[in-house]
This record gives sequence, C-alpha cells and structure tokens, in this order.
Amino acid sequence: MAGGWTRDGAVQDQIDASVEDAVAEARSRLGTGESAEFCEECDCPIPEARRKAIPGVRLCVNCQAELEKQERDYSGINRRASKDSQLR
Repeated sequence: MAGGWTRDGAVQDQIDASVEDAVAEARSRLGTGESAEFCEECDCPIPEARRKAIPGVRLCVNCQAELEKQERDYSGINRRASKDSQLR
C-alpha cells in the first residue's frame, strides 16, 4: 500500500535499501589479511583464538567493545522514534 503519489511497494523499497546499506556497511568493517598480535590501541596481546576467529583483527576485546560502544552512541539513528523516522 502506497500513499499520495508513490507507487505500490515504495515503502518496502526504502526499507530494503536501508537494510542493504546496513549490510554493506557491516561487511566493509570486516577485517581482512593477517591479524595483529598486539592491540593497536593499548598494545595488549591479542589471544591466538581471537586472531584465528576474526581475520585481520586489530583490537583486543576491551578496545573493540569500547569502539563499538562509541559508534553506537553516535550512530545517528533514532531507535526510539517511529519507523518512519528511519526511512530515507
């Protein structure tokens, strides 16, 4: 169901595009190449299991968690508002 001058399925197209953008952004953040032995932020050793599990890892668990917290805090998406506020 579309409203106004939009065609049927336009809202779903916006939702699909938002999901595709989020997936592309997540994939772009995946590491590649050889993992670092020491964290780039705090110089703590990165456990071998983490280096094997996440190719290209550069941060220890604590520094990675802090980075993700900061990114979440400044994501720019109002998750408490209506779904319409998240559409482009």
